[in-house]
Amino acid sequence: MAEIFKRGTLATVTAISGLIATLSYGGDYGGQDDRYGYRRHHVDVPPVMNEAYIKECGSCHFAYQPGWLPARSWQAIMSTLDDHFGDNAELDPETHEQLLDYLVSNAGDYGNSQRAARFRRVISPEATPLRITEATYFRRKHYEIPPQMVRNNREIGSFSNCKACHTRAETGSFNEHEIRIPGLRRRDD
Repeated sequence: MAEIFKRGTLATVTAISGLIATLSYGGDYGGQDDRYGYRRHHVDVPPVMNEAYIKECGSCHFAYQPGWLPARSWQAIMSTLDDHFGDNAELDPETHEQLLDYLVSNAGDYGNSQRAARFRRVISPEATPLRITEATYFRRKHYEIPPQMVRNNREIGSFSNCKACHTRAETGSFNEHEIRIPGLRRRDD
Protein backbone atom coordinates (compact mmCIF):
# COMPACT_ATOMS: atom_id res chain seq x y z
CA MET A 1 0.00 0.00 0.00
CA ALA A 2 2.84 2.39 0.85
CA GLU A 3 4.39 1.79 -2.60
CA ILE A 4 1.11 2.72 -4.33
CA PHE A 5 0.90 5.88 -2.20
CA LYS A 6 4.47 6.85 -3.11
CA ARG A 7 3.82 6.36 -6.83
CA GLY A 8 0.53 8.23 -6.59
CA THR A 9 2.17 11.10 -4.72
CA LEU A 10 5.00 11.34 -7.24
CA ALA A 11 2.52 11.43 -10.12
CA THR A 12 0.45 14.06 -8.32
CA VAL A 13 3.50 16.22 -7.54
CA THR A 14 4.71 15.88 -11.14
CA ALA A 15 1.30 16.83 -12.49
CA ILE A 16 0.99 19.82 -10.17
CA SER A 17 4.55 20.97 -11.04
CA GLY A 18 3.73 20.81 -14.73
CA LEU A 19 0.50 22.74 -14.20
CA ILE A 20 2.26 25.43 -12.15
CA ALA A 21 4.99 25.79 -14.78
CA THR A 22 2.39 26.06 -17.52
CA LEU A 23 0.30 28.63 -15.67
CA SER A 24 3.26 30.71 -14.54
CA TYR A 25 4.57 31.29 -18.07
CA GLY A 26 1.33 32.18 -19.81
CA GLY A 27 1.09 32.67 -23.55
CA ASP A 28 1.99 30.15 -26.22
CA TYR A 29 2.48 26.51 -25.20
CA GLY A 30 3.13 25.09 -28.66
CA GLY A 31 6.28 23.20 -27.84
CA GLN A 32 7.34 19.61 -27.62
CA ASP A 33 6.40 17.15 -24.90
CA ASP A 34 9.00 16.81 -22.18
CA ARG A 35 9.95 13.40 -20.80
CA TYR A 36 6.88 13.41 -18.53
CA GLY A 37 4.49 14.12 -21.38
CA TYR A 38 3.90 17.77 -20.49
CA ARG A 39 4.09 20.48 -23.12
CA ARG A 40 7.28 22.53 -22.77
CA HIS A 41 7.00 26.24 -23.13
CA HIS A 42 9.40 27.61 -25.75
CA VAL A 43 9.00 31.33 -25.43
CA ASP A 44 12.51 32.48 -24.59
CA VAL A 45 11.72 36.18 -24.36
CA PRO A 46 8.33 37.88 -24.32
CA PRO A 47 7.21 38.67 -27.88
CA VAL A 48 6.96 42.24 -29.12
CA MET A 49 3.52 43.58 -28.27
CA ASN A 50 3.94 47.23 -29.28
CA GLU A 51 2.39 48.01 -32.67
CA ALA A 52 4.33 51.27 -33.09
CA TYR A 53 7.61 49.42 -32.53
CA ILE A 54 6.63 46.72 -35.02
CA LYS A 55 5.62 49.38 -37.56
CA GLU A 56 8.57 51.75 -37.15
CA CYS A 57 11.44 49.37 -36.46
CA GLY A 58 10.07 46.14 -37.90
CA SER A 59 9.57 47.77 -41.30
CA CYS A 60 13.37 47.82 -41.82
CA HIS A 61 14.58 44.85 -39.79
CA PHE A 62 13.44 42.17 -37.37
CA ALA A 63 11.69 43.83 -34.41
CA TYR A 64 14.00 42.48 -31.72
CA GLN A 65 12.42 41.63 -28.42
CA PRO A 66 13.45 44.24 -25.84
CA GLY A 67 14.43 41.45 -23.43
CA TRP A 68 17.60 40.72 -25.39
CA LEU A 69 19.35 43.91 -24.26
CA PRO A 70 19.61 45.88 -21.02
CA ALA A 71 17.81 49.21 -20.69
CA ARG A 72 21.07 51.17 -21.06
CA SER A 73 21.58 49.60 -24.51
CA TRP A 74 18.10 50.57 -25.71
CA GLN A 75 18.67 54.11 -24.40
CA ALA A 76 21.96 54.32 -26.31
CA ILE A 77 20.42 52.93 -29.51
CA MET A 78 17.46 55.30 -29.33
CA SER A 79 19.75 58.30 -28.69
CA THR A 80 21.59 57.82 -31.98
CA LEU A 81 18.78 57.16 -34.47
CA ASP A 82 20.19 59.84 -36.77
CA ASP A 83 22.99 57.33 -37.47
CA HIS A 84 21.35 53.97 -36.80
CA PHE A 85 24.02 51.57 -38.06
CA GLY A 86 24.58 53.75 -41.11
CA ASP A 87 20.95 54.77 -41.72
CA ASN A 88 18.88 57.70 -40.54
CA ALA A 89 16.03 56.22 -38.49
CA GLU A 90 14.93 59.38 -36.69
CA LEU A 91 11.36 59.45 -35.41
CA ASP A 92 8.98 62.21 -34.47
CA PRO A 93 9.38 63.13 -30.77
CA GLU A 94 6.12 61.50 -29.64
CA THR A 95 6.85 58.17 -31.35
CA HIS A 96 10.46 58.31 -30.14
CA GLU A 97 9.33 58.68 -26.51
CA GLN A 98 6.72 55.94 -26.86
CA LEU A 99 9.23 53.46 -28.29
CA LEU A 100 11.96 54.39 -25.82
CA ASP A 101 9.54 53.85 -22.94
CA TYR A 102 8.45 50.49 -24.37
CA LEU A 103 12.02 49.27 -24.95
CA VAL A 104 13.36 50.39 -21.58
CA SER A 105 10.43 49.10 -19.54
CA ASN A 106 10.64 45.69 -21.27
CA ALA A 107 14.43 45.46 -21.39
CA GLY A 108 16.36 42.41 -20.26
CA ASP A 109 17.06 43.99 -16.87
CA TYR A 110 13.44 43.45 -15.90
CA GLY A 111 12.50 40.21 -17.64
CA ASN A 112 12.22 36.85 -15.95
CA SER A 113 12.64 34.52 -18.93
CA GLN A 114 15.47 32.03 -18.51
CA ARG A 115 17.17 32.60 -21.86
CA ALA A 116 17.11 36.39 -21.50
CA ALA A 117 18.54 35.96 -17.99
CA ARG A 118 21.39 33.82 -19.37
CA PHE A 119 21.93 36.38 -22.12
CA ARG A 120 22.16 39.26 -19.64
CA ARG A 121 24.39 37.37 -17.14
CA VAL A 122 27.29 37.44 -19.59
CA ILE A 123 26.99 41.18 -20.24
CA SER A 124 29.33 43.15 -18.03
CA PRO A 125 27.56 45.78 -15.91
CA GLU A 126 29.87 48.38 -17.48
CA ALA A 127 29.13 47.28 -21.06
CA THR A 128 26.45 48.79 -23.24
CA PRO A 129 26.08 46.44 -26.20
CA LEU A 130 24.48 48.00 -29.26
CA ARG A 131 24.17 44.82 -31.31
CA ILE A 132 22.56 41.63 -30.06
CA THR A 133 24.73 39.69 -32.51
CA GLU A 134 27.93 40.85 -30.80
CA ALA A 135 26.90 39.67 -27.34
CA THR A 136 28.88 36.77 -25.86
CA TYR A 137 25.79 34.61 -25.38
CA PHE A 138 24.71 35.12 -28.99
CA ARG A 139 28.17 34.17 -30.26
CA ARG A 140 28.23 31.06 -28.07
CA LYS A 141 24.88 29.90 -29.45
CA HIS A 142 25.90 30.50 -33.08
CA TYR A 143 29.57 29.45 -33.04
CA GLU A 144 28.97 26.31 -35.13
CA ILE A 145 27.52 28.29 -38.03
CA PRO A 146 30.17 29.47 -40.49
CA PRO A 147 29.67 33.20 -41.21
CA GLN A 148 29.83 32.60 -44.97
CA MET A 149 26.82 30.25 -44.66
CA VAL A 150 24.83 33.24 -43.47
CA ARG A 151 26.36 36.12 -45.46
CA ASN A 152 26.41 34.20 -48.74
CA ASN A 153 22.82 33.03 -48.36
CA ARG A 154 20.46 35.50 -50.09
CA GLU A 155 17.59 34.42 -47.85
CA ILE A 156 19.51 35.26 -44.67
CA GLY A 157 22.24 37.82 -45.43
CA SER A 158 23.17 38.55 -41.82
CA PHE A 159 23.08 37.03 -38.35
CA SER A 160 20.80 39.90 -37.37
CA ASN A 161 18.03 38.44 -39.57
CA CYS A 162 16.74 36.17 -36.78
CA LYS A 163 13.47 35.20 -38.39
CA ALA A 164 15.22 33.80 -41.48
CA CYS A 165 16.27 30.72 -39.51
CA HIS A 166 14.32 30.85 -36.25
CA THR A 167 10.86 29.95 -37.50
CA ARG A 168 9.11 31.26 -34.39
CA ALA A 169 11.39 34.22 -33.59
CA GLU A 170 8.54 36.72 -33.73
CA THR A 171 6.76 34.82 -30.94
CA GLY A 172 9.87 34.98 -28.75
CA SER A 173 10.80 31.34 -29.32
CA PHE A 174 14.39 30.56 -30.31
CA ASN A 175 14.37 26.82 -29.63
CA GLU A 176 17.00 24.95 -31.61
CA HIS A 177 14.40 22.40 -32.75
CA GLU A 178 12.54 25.16 -34.59
CA ILE A 179 15.52 26.28 -36.68
CA ARG A 180 15.37 25.94 -40.45
CA ILE A 181 18.34 27.38 -42.32
CA PRO A 182 17.15 28.39 -45.80
CA GLY A 183 18.84 26.44 -48.56
CA LEU A 184 19.97 23.61 -46.26
CA ARG A 185 18.30 20.30 -45.74
CA ARG A 186 17.21 19.55 -42.19
CA ARG A 187 19.57 17.29 -40.34
CA ASP A 188 18.27 15.46 -37.28
CA ASP A 189 20.91 14.91 -34.60
